[in-house]
Amino acid sequence: MGIYLSTPKTEKFSDDGENDRVRYGLSSMQGWRATMEDAHAAYPDLDASTSFFGVYDGHGGKVVAKFCANYLHQQVLKNEAYAAGEIGMSLQKTFLRMDEMMRGQRGWRELAALGDKINRFTGMIEGLIWSPRGADGNDKNDDWAFEEGPHSDFAGPTAGSTACVAIIRNNKLVVANAGDSRCVLSRKGQAFNLSRDHKPDLDAEKERILKAGGFIHAGRVNGSLNLARAIGDVEFKQNKFLPAEKQIVTANPDINTVGLCEDDDFIVLACDGIWDCMSSQQLVDFVHEQLISETKLSAVCERVLARCLAPSTTTGEGCDNMTMILVQFKKPTQTITVPFEELSLPSESADGALNLGDNKLKPEAVELK
Repeated sequence: MGIYLSTPKTEKFSDDGENDRVRYGLSSMQGWRATMEDAHAAYPDLDASTSFFGVYDGHGGKVVAKFCANYLHQQVLKNEAYAAGEIGMSLQKTFLRMDEMMRGQRGWRELAALGDKINRFTGMIEGLIWSPRGADGNDKNDDWAFEEGPHSDFAGPTAGSTACVAIIRNNKLVVANAGDSRCVLSRKGQAFNLSRDHKPDLDAEKERILKAGGFIHAGRVNGSLNLARAIGDVEFKQNKFLPAEKQIVTANPDINTVGLCEDDDFIVLACDGIWDCMSSQQLVDFVHEQLISETKLSAVCERVLARCLAPSTTTGEGCDNMTMILVQFKKPTQTITVPFEELSLPSESADGALNLGDNKLKPEAVELK
């Protein structure tokens, strides 16, 4: 749903980059939507051996998506689990950390700075009356210390965002996802979903929502949100007797760790504006076709966005904001035999099988937490 423009905004923000391990291209487009609420992050050199890519699809406003694009990768680096080599654990803690950071006076101030001109103006006027303590303080220790001020009791943003993040280190790919943005791997031209779309009608999501005191109406949480997991959306996270991962809506991500091999072609991270229009396999096929004649990866992304853009707003499909990151493995990684027939599922999976591309595979080895 949402407010549509009379004509779509087709200007695209595109970028390309590379290092000795990967090449990437990305593109984003506002499309028919009245505002652009997607954000993204691409850091091929998060550290000396690690690449980071993420897409964030905002709803109810752009500020949470932009906040994640600014801070999520930084928090991964600062997490103790990351320093210990536990990438999946660091991602899980960081997703939940985003909600914590957006509370209180400092959270309000950071979100206001990322908002529209009205929000920034309001913050500036208030700043003339009240100046926050430590507003420009050094964040080396990641204390995000409590600040006294008129918004000290700020519970967090009512806006929210999906988050789908991929970290590549050596021959390992770690994907964390909350929401319905998606990461797909192309292996020998076959599409494999490395994330699950967190819709309220999934058995595990429905069970958590109901236990936390929520309900599902017309496929939406409390008749409002069509996602079961997201960062932000504080109104769905108010049960003081439950931990963050058991709230009606949770930022707790699924984590999928996969061993890469020389058969792997590329990964795609994209918001649901893309997946509403193309299946995982259709997108992988389209990218392969484009790569025959196009070497600039952002140009391939732009063609996907153009293909998905609807000619009108009649059906709603192809009318969303669109963001896509294409990451191509620059050279074969160390060969490891990890057949996708051995992928396992989150423990809460109801049917014991995950539909990866067009393949129904038996879960056994690689762990999705």
